[in-house]
Amino acid sequence: MPPITQNQPVTAGKVDPRGQRFIATVTAALLIVIVLLGPGAGLPVLIVQTLAFAAGGLLGLGYHPWGWIFRTTVRPRLGAPTELEDAAPPRFAQGVGLVFALAGLVGALAGWPTLFYVAIGFALVAALLNAIFNFCLGCEMYLLGKRVLAR
Repeated sequence: MPPITQNQPVTAGKVDPRGQRFIATVTAALLIVIVLLGPGAGLPVLIVQTLAFAAGGLLGLGYHPWGWIFRTTVRPRLGAPTELEDAAPPRFAQGVGLVFALAGLVGALAGWPTLFYVAIGFALVAALLNAIFNFCLGCEMYLLGKRVLAR
């Protein structure tokens, strides 16, 4: 597959893998802030991150706010990607993140700090795996599920 030129639009259903790492890095930073602030003061930041997960998981990666920042400010400085990846696995991963963020919101709002910290902790570990090691846990879950269902 020839490299994608800078002005070529991203193919429908495909994403720049560098954007996924950028999204994971921003997400991990926000989740660290949420954990440090705790269920009270961290609630506004958790709401923002929950909305970002919802946009990416429910509407599509093109609607993810951290993805928009990548596309408009970072990617033009990096140049075109050499390859694109299927958007379905990272979109599924955003949905998994949404589930954990919602659980964290329930924990924060109901006064259950254990649920808050465990849910946000799981989301943080997944985001850090992607940001640091380029290992998307939610993507791997998607691919495993696809293989199991294909049997």
